[in-house]
Amino acid sequence: MIYVTGDTHGDLSRFKLSAARKIKKRDVLIVCGDFGFVWDGGVKEKRVLKWLGKRRYDVLFADGAHENFDELKKYGEEYWCGGKTRKISGRLRMSARGQVFEIGGKRVFVFGGGDRDDGAASGGEGEKPTPEDFAEAMKNLEKADFKVDYVVSYEPPTQITEFLSLSKLDDDAAPESERAGHYLDEINKKLKYERWFFGRHHINKIVTPKYFALFDGIVSAESAVGAHFKKPR
Repeated sequence: MIYVTGDTHGDLSRFKLSAARKIKKRDVLIVCGDFGFVWDGGVKEKRVLKWLGKRRYDVLFADGAHENFDELKKYGEEYWCGGKTRKISGRLRMSARGQVFEIGGKRVFVFGGGDRDDGAASGGEGEKPTPEDFAEAMKNLEKADFKVDYVVSYEPPTQITEFLSLSKLDDDAAPESERAGHYLDEINKKLKYERWFFGRHHINKIVTPKYFALFDGIVSAESAVGAHFKKPR
């Protein structure tokens, strides 16, 4: 099965919740950006990453707007379930942007990166999706006939952000055409899918029957409809 959770920001307790302990061997947990465990390359960090890589299930994460991209680039590329990743440790991997994965008979599109409007620091450059990332996404989606089961991203499409009223463009923000939501809007026009999960806004909320904002909840992608988006025990 495929499970999804929101931004972890280097908080190991997410992986020690009862909901995480119930994830079985050969299942996959996907993190919707701002993973945060790859930051300084230190001994303690390596130990934590090794622990995460030894889970009985696979962990795949999309990058968010608050990552150390210089550190992430040090990890080698590896294809996994049909998509390009960076292997961090054992069963722990980061998805490259715009990848389509075949997981347990389900097709999952993952698109990381986002706009950093809160003034928080990230490590190095690279948080914003680029035209090259968009082109990669469209190439992979075309191969999939623009049909997937689930979408996992850090940012939601612009219409969802505006609906939540949690983010507004201001005079100092990047032009709309250069923002992450613009790329997702263009993808959304062509893509057919059952559910879209995103982590940017740090809430657990069923926005519509197709759009799910996740933070510290862990949900099954297949049975997310009707799930209680509250912090699991």
